[in-house]
Amino acid sequence: MKLEDIKNIAVIGAGNMGHQIATLCAIHGYKVVCTDVKEDILKKAEAFVDSYLPGRVQKGKMTADQAKEIRSRISFTSSMQEAVKDADYVIEAVLEVLALKRKIFADLDKFAPAHAILATNSSAIVSSKIADATKRPEKVINLHFFNPALVMKLVEVVQGPHCSDETAEISMDLCKKIDKVGVRLKKEVDGFLLNRIFGAISREAQWILEMGIATVEDIDNACVYGAGHPMGPFRLNDLTGLDLSYTMGMENFKNTGDRSVLPIPSLVEHYKKGEYGQKTGKGWYDYTKK
Repeated sequence: MKLEDIKNIAVIGAGNMGHQIATLCAIHGYKVVCTDVKEDILKKAEAFVDSYLPGRVQKGKMTADQAKEIRSRISFTSSMQEAVKDADYVIEAVLEVLALKRKIFADLDKFAPAHAILATNSSAIVSSKIADATKRPEKVINLHFFNPALVMKLVEVVQGPHCSDETAEISMDLCKKIDKVGVRLKKEVDGFLLNRIFGAISREAQWILEMGIATVEDIDNACVYGAGHPMGPFRLNDLTGLDLSYTMGMENFKNTGDRSVLPIPSLVEHYKKGEYGQKTGKGWYDYTKK
């Protein structure tokens, strides 16, 4: 199998990451089917596409004809079986819960064509924990996009011990085709590349906050104006979602028993209040005042 053989892409999960990945692939010429079990999420995803593409036309980034053609390449369905029946490459982008992902990959293995590559967008769960739920482990890989997927150039391609070189090479080629910079990890490691590096910064920032040493604003300002980061760790957490951080922390604790990976009390408090960041209007920062 080669990159040229990939014509149809299925995206499992129509949330913030899923619908942006679907849109991105359609922009770069692929026929895409996006699926989700929740009808309201599907409607929001479709509404995003129907507003994003005209917005690009208004900004002069594409013509009206191009936007119309791209839109014709994206469809939405609540049926996973329908979404993947013709897929050459599948990208899963659901919640960071191992049991859920294993169930989905087992179903994908049944419904997707035998030649299809099955990728997970997970930023925390390595594909070796998922691959044996399928009969095609050599075609299972991590393809980790960063939020927002339409903007961020980096994609981490993580090749587990079960994954073939062909699958990794095709995935790297796909990154280039959709105008992303792919970085290939030849071995699995917790946190992959960027999150492993940035995780150390984030953990230290949260410790400084929890100890009452500095405020969220001051910690972020130190990272922006001292280290040259585009945004501080708390502002970035608001963008990616405090609910995601909470879920990942809890899953990590369940898997390792290491109490140091548990979400800090301040994060738990925001999570219980439903304050997940920008998408809810409040997280570490209050966006309702703007």
